[in-house]
Parts: sequence; C-alpha cells; structure tokens
Amino acid sequence: MSGLVVLRTAASLPAGLLSWSAWQALRAADRVLTGDPDHPQLGALRAADVPVDVVDLAADPNLIADLAAELGSVARAGSTVWLAGSNADPVTEAVLAAVTVADPPVAVEELVGSVDPPGARLLDVVAVMDRLRSPGGCPWDAEQTHASLAKYLLEETYEAYEAIETDDLDALREEIGDVLLQVCFHARLAEELSPARRWDVDDVAAGLVEKLVRRHPHVFGDRVVSGAAEVLVNWSAIKVVEKGRTSVADGVPMGQPALALAAKLQQRAATAAASPDGRLPAEARAPFLGGTELPAQAVAAALDAVADDPDSAVERVGDLLFAVVALARSLHVDAEAALRGAARRFRDRLGELGG
Repeated sequence: MSGLVVLRTAASLPAGLLSWSAWQALRAADRVLTGDPDHPQLGALRAADVPVDVVDLAADPNLIADLAAELGSVARAGSTVWLAGSNADPVTEAVLAAVTVADPPVAVEELVGSVDPPGARLLDVVAVMDRLRSPGGCPWDAEQTHASLAKYLLEETYEAYEAIETDDLDALREEIGDVLLQVCFHARLAEELSPARRWDVDDVAAGLVEKLVRRHPHVFGDRVVSGAAEVLVNWSAIKVVEKGRTSVADGVPMGQPALALAAKLQQRAATAAASPDGRLPAEARAPFLGGTELPAQAVAAALDAVADDPDSAVERVGDLLFAVVALARSLHVDAEAALRGAARRFRDRLGELGG
C-alpha cells in the first residue's frame, strides 16, 4: 500500500473503538501523524504500539507547506496515515489542500474509522453543563437551584410552543435546545445531592426508556391495538397502575393554564368513561363525551343569573368557559391554541391601528 490515508474518527466514541479497516491502515503505515496534540485516539494508539508523531502546525502555519512536501515524499515511497482532528479541523484541510497540488501528485484516500451515532452530541451538552457548574465555571450557573430555574423551564417551554404555533422550524430547533438545556441543568444539580437522593442525566434517560417500552406493549410486546384511540386508553390504564392512583384526577398538574387544565380534566373523564371499569357516574361523564353544544341561550341564562346574583359572576363565567372547552374537545380543537390564535389575530389588528 502506498499513498496518504486521511483517517477521520468520531469524537464521542471511546478511544480505540475503530473499524477493522482503520486498524489495518494504522498498523501497516510507515508513519502516522496528526496535527492535534490532544487527539482523543492518541493514548489508545500508543497503547496498541502504534507510534504517532504530533506536528503542532497550529503554532506555525508556515510549516504546512513543508509538511505537505514531506508527506508527499513518504507517501510515494510507502504509506502514511494522517489522523484528522475531531469535528471541524482546518489543519487537516490545509494539509490536504497542499498535498493535492504537489508535483508529482500524491494518492489520497479518505478513511472513516468511526462515526458518531445519532444523539452523540448530547454527550457534549452534558460535558458543557458539567463544566459550567463545576468549580472554576460560571458564577451564575453555580448559584442556581431547582427552584430558581423553574421559571426558566416554563419560559423556554412557552417559547418552543410559540415556535410551533408560528410554524417557525428554525426557531423551534433553538427553543427545543433551550428546553434541553434546562433538562440537563436540573440533572446536573441532582448529581450534587446526597447519595440517597442523587440522580443524573443517565437515570433520567434510563427511566424514560423503561417508561416508553412499558407503555407501548403494542410495539415492544404482544398487545394488539385497533388504532391511536386504544393506544391512549392503554397508556392511561398502565399509568394508573404505575402511579398507584385512586382518583381519575390524580396527577393532573393544577398549575397549567386554565384552558389546558380544563381540557386535561375532561380528557381524564372521557377516558375513564370509555374504559370498562369507568368509575365516573353518568351525570359527571355526560358533558365531556362529545357533542356538547354551547347555545346562545346558555350565555343568556348566565347573564340573567348574574343579574339576579352578582356574586355568582365568577362561577357562571367559569362554567361557560368550561363548557367552551368541552365544545372545543367535541370538535377536536385545542382550546388553549384556539384562544391564543384569536389573541394573536387581535394583536395584529391592534398593531394595524398604530400608536
């Protein structure tokens, strides 16, 4: 074998975890070089008796032309492996450019020794978060607690929600990243708890995987479902057993926006009514099973009731809004999204009026 082999490896995989063709090229090479003094593969290669010469081209870029000439000379006589740096590597690209125009030309082969699996960059997020939180990192990050970060989790979630509403996929990618930051931040904080209470991002991921497998028996087991509706019924039933819940309303976060809260409670009622062991009485189930109407007479009746009893205004308006949510559900409309859309349109009309 003769020529120059440019070996590219993944930064996230353990050192030494290379393809067989990569190991063959490394062991057969007359010389192995790299321009990255901190290359993650160096230790593993030297432990495997593969000597690597480190050329610090970053300190003196003028050496690139000389190195290219040397590489060309060695490559024409035998074989040379250039170990490319991780991610963007301008030194490697500069060396390749110089070798390409050499006279006589040098045969160059690109060899991929390992590739990052999907999700590999999540490891970088965890590493950066650890650096920010560790001694010598960011003073602001060091002061944060689960409680102090709570508002940011809510804020970033709403910003991601708005990106979905406006169908801005570029913004959504950024905002989902901000939500991911909050997840990793909370996991990093939990690492600092006492041994009996601590957990980390791997525990979060492991719990999520177990939950997804457990709640999808029609995918990972032998359960057969007729469609998406039955999937939701099964999900709810499995969740009740997992959580040990005794009430249909258990586990509904009461801090969420009112329309979303009403829709969630109604969905719980409908699911319970649809299940074989539904525990809701018929009079409680009926308003939430679809076909709900909101005739003008209901609004008029509410206004009459408030006229007779002004103190009942809050309750009457609440009942009407709750009925509107039920109407939205019967039409397969997200009441929260519908109202936000109406508010957005109203904002746009206000903007047209000027100052």
